[in-house]
Parts: sequence; structure tokens; C-alpha cells
Amino acid sequence: MNFVDELKWRGMIHDIMPGTEELLNKEKTSGYIGFDPTADSLHIGHMVQVMLLVHFQRAGHTPIALVGGATGMIGDPSGKSEERNLLDETTLRKNQEAIKNQLSHFLDFNSDKSNRAVMVNNYDWMKEYSFLQFIREIGKHITVNYMMSKDSVKKRIGSESKDGMSFTEFSYQLVQGTDFLHLYNSHGCKLQMGGSDQWGNIVTGTELIRRKAGGEAYALTCPLITKADGTKFGKTESGNVWLDPEKTTPYQFYQFWLNVSDEDAARYIKIFTILGREEIDNIITEHNKAPHERFLQRRLAEEVTIMVHSRQDYDGAVEASQILFGKGTTESLRKMSESTFLSVFEGVPVFDVTRDIISSGVSVADLCAGHTQVFPSKGELRRLVQGGGLSINKEKIENPDSPVGQESLLNNKYLLVQKGKKNYFLIRVI
Repeated sequence: MNFVDELKWRGMIHDIMPGTEELLNKEKTSGYIGFDPTADSLHIGHMVQVMLLVHFQRAGHTPIALVGGATGMIGDPSGKSEERNLLDETTLRKNQEAIKNQLSHFLDFNSDKSNRAVMVNNYDWMKEYSFLQFIREIGKHITVNYMMSKDSVKKRIGSESKDGMSFTEFSYQLVQGTDFLHLYNSHGCKLQMGGSDQWGNIVTGTELIRRKAGGEAYALTCPLITKADGTKFGKTESGNVWLDPEKTTPYQFYQFWLNVSDEDAARYIKIFTILGREEIDNIITEHNKAPHERFLQRRLAEEVTIMVHSRQDYDGAVEASQILFGKGTTESLRKMSESTFLSVFEGVPVFDVTRDIISSGVSVADLCAGHTQVFPSKGELRRLVQGGGLSINKEKIENPDSPVGQESLLNNKYLLVQKGKKNYFLIRVI
């Protein structure tokens, strides 16, 4: 597999240094990407970089995932307006391990293959540097003129910036360049990859390797992904879409991909899956026959959810999705975790009752039209029951006086009341 050709047809190359493709075609190469460890999970904004490493490994090269324990402490001027908070080493190590566990869904860290993935933390070598040693061994090789010429620096010290730029942030490109130099010397790493906003920092690394080690190193960046309407990719009203199922449930994750536009789905399926060119073309052709069926989005959501989570999580997300369209069952509700259940019914009206009310064997009528306001009156409830329009936990209610007990509770806490086809209510036991 030709790595550069693969990225080109997928729309994943923004800038590439001359000679990069020739190097990769000539020899097995190590290449790295840096990840910020300020959280204990990656989010889908990181996934373009993750997929770069996936394709790099598939092409026979060695991917290096660098956790920026040191650089994460000082901030990066590239497109950022605020400096980062200092993290202690214990938190950094915890976050590093969590990130490695997530990356292991994508990359092979453990096989005996010669190109198995490697994870490093730049804190391990940067913490040994004294300030004097750093400015003597690194600083003297890169001029201030060179550093000032970078767009990321110009924006922060020019008229666009109110607060200017601290020396800490100004030095960021030297620290990142030091990482590249260290990996060049210790791992034979000749390529750094990243988002297009990292081009200036990456090129500083290649320049440092040339000046200090007399070596050749290369750079490749991918475009920053946006939605078709120009807005930022990977954000929802509730914030980031995380890879950690505790932060973003597999159901919410699946729904994110399911709800992208046709135009975005056609781009995303190339970027966020490893499906081949011919198969993707066939999927898009099939989708265009009946766009309302969202075949393209469903296949995209399937591929990415399985890759990030598992087939079981994907199946559960699909099953959860069916519930809102009337295809769910009591059994599928009972299998659902509380977090997924609450994700599915987010925004649904909630009524609270005490446990002793449920323990007493309260009737459906008293529960829904007395202890809660699901119905304004028992008469309206009885009329809906007669018409076959009321169900609890997806089971149709035949008798409004039938009891509701503890055994009916989902996750030992909830009852799902459905009026007609689309009106849902939650009764929560407190």
C-alpha cells in the first residue's frame, strides 16, 4: 500500500514536504504524531490524526504516538487563545495510560511485528533538561527570525491579538522540535504528522534535525476537518464527542455519525474508516438511489462505532435507536444500561415518585394521573387505554387498574410511559 496515494484519495493531505513520498516508498520509516494528555480520553477531533497512524501502520511503517506530557504543560500557540493548565505527573501518567488503551483499538502495540506501534511521553526526556542546557543545546540552532516567521506566532503577536504571547508559548515550537530531534536520534523517526495548524511547529523540528544532527526529516499534515456548513467538526450542543463510553455513550456516539449530512458523510467515510475506494464508491452509489434511507450514514456509523467501541456496543446502539421508532421491546429496554437509557430519552418529561408508592402496588391510573401528571385526569387515561394507546416499558396496558410494582422498574429506577406513538414520559423512583 502506498501511504501517500492512500491519503490523497481519502482527502487527508494538506501539506507534504518534498521528498516525503520518495522516502516512504524507499524504506520502512518511523513517523509520529503528538497527542495532548490534558484529558483522560481522546475525542473525535483527534480521530483524523489517529487514522493517519492507522494507515501509516497498514502501509508497513512504524507509528509512534507521542503523549505531550511536557508540551501539554506549556500550551501551543497554534490557533489557541489561552494557555494550558499545569498538570501533575500522576495525572499525566493516568491520562497517558487511558489514551494508550483507546489507541490500542486502532493500532497494534503488542504483536511481534517489526512495525508494531510505540507510545512515548515527551515528559520523560524533557524533564531532564535544565534551562541553561536547553538554550545552549537547542536554542542556539534556531534563530528568533525563523521562529517569528511562523503564522502561528504572527497571529498571536500581531494586531489580531489583544494579549500578545508569553515566552512560554513562544518557546513551544522549540520544545516540539526537540521531541522530533529526540525521536530521530532514539527511534530513527524521520517523519512527523499532524493537523495543518501544526505545519510551522513540525517544520521547526525538521530544521533542528538538519542543523543539529545533519539529518533529513520530513513533514506531512492533514486538513482541519469542518462540516459542510463551515462549522467546527466534532462538537455537539453538549460538548465534545468523546471516545470514552463513560463520557459519551456508544448510543450517543453512533447517533452523532448517523445524523451527519449527506455531503459530510461522503467525506467522513473516506477519512474515518479503512474501507477501500471501490467499496466506498459502491456505498455512495447505493445511498444516492434512496438518500432518505440514509444508507451512507448508517454504514459510516456502523464502521466507526465498531472500530472505537465494539460490535456488541454497535448492536446495542442500533437496538436503542429502534425504540424511538416503535420497534423496541421490553427485553431491549431491560438490557440497556442506565447511561444509554437516559441518552435515548434525553429531554423526555420526568416525574419523580417515592419508592414506597411503587412498593405498595399502585395502579396504573393512580400512578399516571394521581401521583404524577402524565395524564391530567384518570378519565383521559382510561379512554387512551380503551383505544390501545398506552404502554409502560413497551408493554401495552389493557387494564388501567392493574398494579405496577418493583419488578416493573428498569435499572431498578425507571418506568417508561408511552402515550400514542411518539409521546414518552419517564417516571423515576427516588
